[in-house]
Amino acid sequence: MANGTAAVAKVASPRSPYVRRKTTRGNYELYSWVFMRASGVVLLVLIFGHLFVNLMVGEGVHAIDFAFVGGKWSNPMWQVWDLLMLWLAMIHGTNGVRTIINDYATRDLTRGILKGLLLLAFTVVVVLGTLVIFTFDACPADAPAHLLASFCTA
Repeated sequence: MANGTAAVAKVASPRSPYVRRKTTRGNYELYSWVFMRASGVVLLVLIFGHLFVNLMVGEGVHAIDFAFVGGKWSNPMWQVWDLLMLWLAMIHGTNGVRTIINDYATRDLTRGILKGLLLLAFTVVVVLGTLVIFTFDACPADAPAHLLASFCTA
């Protein structure tokens, strides 16, 4: 601060060549980027198929009740369809939030904590969702007959 001038950090000359930093990450970010595009396309098909069957076929939204879900999930094709939709949506969304965390969390500790919480949330939702899809009982004992699917015997 001598003579009224402030200390200024040295800025690289705009004409200096760009030097790429070496990283050890490999192609993970490239594969992540490609996955986001591919999973987005597959998710569009899965989601619009899901919406079409649930809202347009039959009586529409008025038909969605326990019996409707029971009838759908008694078919292995719909179990796999909904499982794919769950897993792809969760991986796609988690990957997107991971990218946002990498972009905006400046401290390593903050980034690590946020990614750990994200992984925990992902795991809980995927495990519970998968269990619900595959352990769902369309014909539970002691259920009122008017709530059960038509294929359940009394």
